[in-house]
This record gives sequence, structure tokens and C-alpha cells, in this order.
Amino acid sequence: MRPLLLSLLLLAAAAARAEAVAPPALLPLFELAGIHLLCEQSAPLVQRGQAPAERERLGQLFAGEALCLDLAKRISVRFDATRLAQARQRLDSPLARRFSAAERAVGEQPQGLAEYRRRLVQQPPRGVRLQLVRRLDAAARTTALASLLRYEVGKTQALLALLARGENLDEAELQAQTRRQAESIRQSSAQAVESFMLYAYRQMPSDQLAEYAALYEHPDISRLLSASLETLPQLFGERRELLRRQADTP
Repeated sequence: MRPLLLSLLLLAAAAARAEAVAPPALLPLFELAGIHLLCEQSAPLVQRGQAPAERERLGQLFAGEALCLDLAKRISVRFDATRLAQARQRLDSPLARRFSAAERAVGEQPQGLAEYRRRLVQQPPRGVRLQLVRRLDAAARTTALASLLRYEVGKTQALLALLARGENLDEAELQAQTRRQAESIRQSSAQAVESFMLYAYRQMPSDQLAEYAALYEHPDISRLLSASLETLPQLFGERRELLRRQADTP
């Protein structure tokens, strides 16, 4: 029985390896889930206020495609081909495309969002609608991802300022120095995301909004977002460490 059992185990392991997800296969999923946009924004945000030569160096170090590929390499082991296909099917569904189109429409006429935000002060949204938007935000990790990007960019720019003065802080010290900013970043991000969603989805029926939130609550999509939130700070930290090493190099 033991040789037979060993053969079955080896066959099962081989099948599992055959179903493993190659990191580039996650990239289309990143685009559908909005993670690719976060990667793309990293370099431009870090480059703000820097001299041209420094902008070029930071552009290379925080290049969006490389950042997303590094992320895919780190988290691809958590997925198999079946989970990947199921997540992509949901994120590329007609429902998801309708909501994505509503989001893009806001970008085409941003003045409408600005006016809506002013009206929200006098006319708060209905309780049920607000609860649905907050449920979607929590499921899609929109505020969490936006806050993460802003915080990691802020930490990087703080380090750049220190290095320019010939000073330095390691990651633990930098984290301690900037921790106070994290909560204010989260609060402002949450307000911006909430008003954006209320405006972008204002013509979407509440039952569709609930269905869209449930889409992001699916285990495979939730796993993708959670893994990204967990891993992205590591990738930023590694790039900051490269900045420290470059500063120490004569």
C-alpha cells in the first residue's frame, strides 16, 4: 500500500504544480481590481517636488509595471488557476463593467463631483444608501488601498528629505516618526472615497449596489485584495532600503 500511496501523492503534487499561477497571469486581475492603478500612481506621487535627476531615479525605482510584477510574484503562490479564473470572471462581469463605466464618467466631468461634495454638507445621503457604499468600500478595500498608497508615499518622501540633509532613519524609526499621520490619512481618504462612490453610483439601484459589494466579498477577490494590502508595504520598504544604500554609496 505504501508505494501506491506515495505514487498518488506524487501525482497530486504534480497536478497542483501544473495548476499553479504564473505571476504575469495576475496582472490582468490587478487591472480589473484597481491595484494596477495604485502601482501606476506610485512613481508620480513619490516624484513630486523632486529635482529632475532625482525624478528620473525615482521613476525607475518605483516604476508601476515593475511594482505590480513584484507584487504578483509575491502573492501568486496563494492562487491556483481555478481561483484566478473565478475572480477574473466576477471582476469582468457585466455588473462590474457598469460600475467601472460610472466611475470613468466621473473622471470625464470632475466638476460634477466637486459640486456634489458641496451639496453633501447640507443634504446628507440616506442611511441605507450610505450603509451600502460603506459596505462596498470595506469589501473593495478602496479606502484601505488609497490610504496605504498615500502613507507609503509620505514615508518615502520623508526619507528622501532626510537623506538630502545627510540624515537617515531605518524602517522601524521611520514608521514610528510617521505613525501619527496614518489615522488622518485614513479619515480623509474615507471621506473622499465615500463621496466619490455616492456620486458615481447615484443612478445605480440599491439592489445592484448590494450585488456589487457582494462581488468583492467573494473569498477569491477578498484574498487578492488582502494579500495586496499585506505585501505592498514590504515592496515600498525594500525600495526605501535601496534609497538608503544608494545614499551610502560614494
